[in-house]
Amino acid sequence: MERPQPDSMPQDLSEALKEATKEVHVQAENAEFMKNFQKGQVTRKGFKLVMASLYHIYVALEEEIEHNKENPVYAPLYFPEELHRRAALERDMAFWYGPRWEDAIPYTQATRRYVRRLHEVGRKEPELLVAHAYTRYLGDLSGGQVLKKIAQKALDLPSSGEGVDFFTFPNVASATKFKQLYRSRMNTLEMTPEVRQRVIEEAKAAFLLNIQLFEELQELLGQDAEDQSPSQAPGLRRRVGSGARDAALTETPRGKPQPNLLSQAPLLRWVLTLSFVVATVAVGLYVM
Repeated sequence: MERPQPDSMPQDLSEALKEATKEVHVQAENAEFMKNFQKGQVTRKGFKLVMASLYHIYVALEEEIEHNKENPVYAPLYFPEELHRRAALERDMAFWYGPRWEDAIPYTQATRRYVRRLHEVGRKEPELLVAHAYTRYLGDLSGGQVLKKIAQKALDLPSSGEGVDFFTFPNVASATKFKQLYRSRMNTLEMTPEVRQRVIEEAKAAFLLNIQLFEELQELLGQDAEDQSPSQAPGLRRRVGSGARDAALTETPRGKPQPNLLSQAPLLRWVLTLSFVVATVAVGLYVM
């Protein structure tokens, strides 16, 4: 029987994931959006939109993690006190959208696709949650810190951290040491070669789901914003009941259209920048 070459793939799962996502990382790193963001060209409205997408994503991810916290395919990676972001994002939503934020935050189509995939994985293939947790949380502990500093400076946010609570991990004393611990736990997971390969492919898919987030906004940017009212533009939805989620762009809770969201190309340009950074900084830069 022919044996696989021992050097054909890194032995550890964490190293295999790092290698497998290199190509897409390089593609994202060279995108123009990153260069724009590095200039600090960020608007408050654009940042709010990106943070709302993160809220929906992390609610779904952490719901599925809780469902599988005792499942041996995920249990070694269960660090709710250190990593979970839902409570922090709820504070950020209240900061940016006010006390009625649950009725006001937008919900894009790309975000909804990401959320659907997270629920599908958690319920049908929980072993693949490893890929999603790895790409999100380790990125948050690494490149996400760059995003926090740029946003605080560009948006003149309080130094105490309001509005960017998502990027603060008070129960992680050392990000470097914690990431080492997390990777070592990943490498102890028992999985067949077939499952291992599926986890690697899911990590690539997770990266692409993040990139789709900014591609959706890029499409909106290409529309004739001057001649189209916000309520007619596809793509953005507020958080609504499941029976209404396939409708076109909805209005705000009081029946007023979202103000000037698509009528300002500069705004969407920086929204795209932020979406890109969330997809690349928070997912890719930690592999360096």
